[in-house]
Amino acid sequence: MSGLPGASTCPGPGEASDLKSPLGAKFREPLTEARFQQLFGDAEQEAELLAEPRWSRLRRLWRRRARACSGPGAWRLLRARLPPLRWLPHYRWRPWLLGDAVAGVTVGIVHVPQGMAFALLTSVPPVFGLYTSFFPVLIYTLLGTGRHLSTGTFAVLSLMTGSAVERLVPEPLEGNLSGIEREQLDAQRVGVAAAMAFGSGALMLGMFALQLGVLATFLSEPVVKALTSGAALHVLVSQLPSLLGLPLPRQIGCFALFKTLAAVLTALPRSSPAELTVSALSLALLVPVKELNVRFRDRLPTPIPGEIVMVLLASVLCFTSSLDTRYNVQIVGLLPGGFPQPLLPSLAELPRILADSLPMALVTFAVSASLASIYADKYSYTIDSNQELFAHGVSNLISSLFSCFPNSATLATTSLLVDAGGNTQLAGLFSCMVVLSVLLWLGPFFYYLPKAVLACINISSMRQMFFQMRELPQLWRISRVDFAVWMVTWVAVVTLSVDLGLAVGVVFSMMTVVCRTQRVQCLALGLAEGTELYRPLRESHKLLQVPGLCILSYPTPLYFGTRGRFRRILEWHLGLGEGGKEAPKTDGPPDAVAEPVRVVVLDCSGVTFADAAGAREVVQLASRCRDAGIHLLLAQCNASVLGTLTQAGLLDRVTPEQLFVSVQDAAAYALERLVRRQ
Repeated sequence: MSGLPGASTCPGPGEASDLKSPLGAKFREPLTEARFQQLFGDAEQEAELLAEPRWSRLRRLWRRRARACSGPGAWRLLRARLPPLRWLPHYRWRPWLLGDAVAGVTVGIVHVPQGMAFALLTSVPPVFGLYTSFFPVLIYTLLGTGRHLSTGTFAVLSLMTGSAVERLVPEPLEGNLSGIEREQLDAQRVGVAAAMAFGSGALMLGMFALQLGVLATFLSEPVVKALTSGAALHVLVSQLPSLLGLPLPRQIGCFALFKTLAAVLTALPRSSPAELTVSALSLALLVPVKELNVRFRDRLPTPIPGEIVMVLLASVLCFTSSLDTRYNVQIVGLLPGGFPQPLLPSLAELPRILADSLPMALVTFAVSASLASIYADKYSYTIDSNQELFAHGVSNLISSLFSCFPNSATLATTSLLVDAGGNTQLAGLFSCMVVLSVLLWLGPFFYYLPKAVLACINISSMRQMFFQMRELPQLWRISRVDFAVWMVTWVAVVTLSVDLGLAVGVVFSMMTVVCRTQRVQCLALGLAEGTELYRPLRESHKLLQVPGLCILSYPTPLYFGTRGRFRRILEWHLGLGEGGKEAPKTDGPPDAVAEPVRVVVLDCSGVTFADAAGAREVVQLASRCRDAGIHLLLAQCNASVLGTLTQAGLLDRVTPEQLFVSVQDAAAYALERLVRRQ
């Protein structure tokens, strides 16, 4: 329909029109849902599907699944589970191979010192960090869909794993362990760390089997960034004893950060001058190199490998100066050559580590999926979130057989891989070659590497996570709610622990969503003269409102949490409550309705879903409107909501002619009805 020729705009906002002239020219008759299905839908097929027994639908679904077992179906499944079968035939060898090789070697060089450093953060010997930098990378290359994603050791997961390992396998209070006792303690800790990788991998595979890739959406961007930023502060404080040469036990549990700071300050007079000097020199080299790589990333052909340069210099300095024997500087020692024997983690440990494995699985998937999505959007390709679950699940599960600890995509090495010119997952193979050469031949060169240097590498690698706090002013301007989620998550991570902080952040984030659905206002709509557009009356004083007609838009899901507010708002607008118009006002001008409402149009386009409680509320509203002599029309209900309302008994209170495909159709029908009754 067009505008109302006989209606005129008034000075007051939303002032009623007189409705003295008949309707103007109509382009078509108003369409109800039933009429629309007759004209454009397949009503017979839809009725057959609704009437079809549940067991028959299950049988039809099973037949569809069984067709996947055919030859073409099996090939499609294989291509879906092995992404190289899709991208390798289209690989551009000349323009891409050199970039993948350079990027892979560059990332592999960083993986070596960083893997050993994060192993100390996990409370296991350094060589197990090299294993974790090899097997997961190789597996993800074969199964992952993120072309620019670099996997391996990740500081947040290493910190979470280390806290659980220290809690489950604490170091004896008497200290001064013999060589054999130290080996036994390390073996127990490695077993627990591998069991946690096994548990998190099994959980991710279970999520993949249930197609729960959508769960990543529950870890919003503010939660993930606050989690990693808060964990970076934990990493910094946990490395202070190693920087200062203080043999302090690791603090675990709530307030561990503050306990560690207090212990460091108390033991500060006993710090080792030699290790403090090594740490200061290492940071003096690593931090400027990191800054140079960031500022001149466009000019440098490849990032400067500051970590490997620092490792070589420190090893030579320690060897020539005998820092380990003269000043008791802690060194890495002998790195065993080759690979460990495949060993199934102790299944007896699984019940103890299950509570720790679940947040690790969520963090692994959330960080990896968000990183993969960022670069997929940047370089115009798509990722499969469920395949990512499968890739990281298999990666953690299989690598745990080789004594690896939990792993995921990493922020620093992913950024490094992109800056170095990586194009596809093939870069992971070159990275594996570098780590493999260290495991097989170059391990003895790291014998004299001071552990304080590894602690400095841990701290310098947190630069990107610390700088995420610079986004807070912009986040405050964009969304105060997201800013609150960021701050609450960060404070919880810092004061409590990483896993508890994650739980607090997720719960608080979901609470903000629920609270926002509670605060949504019901909007009274008016007609823009000369158009078919209905807009909220509060947006303009030129909108028309017809006496006796009330058009309301309720832009939020209708479920048990919003049914009470929905009832109160509709009672106020329609005068159905005991207080009538004296009820609190929610929207619309003061005198928007000058006479009793005779027809109400409820715009349901914003109702994305309705549960049983919400559907019953609509049915009760229809009954009360009928008793009060108000003609209720529903407009633009989606199929899911309409099905729920129908099952709740709505058609026992209203006729199909009261369900319209759009607000314009419902309003045209309502105006015709009002004109006929004048």
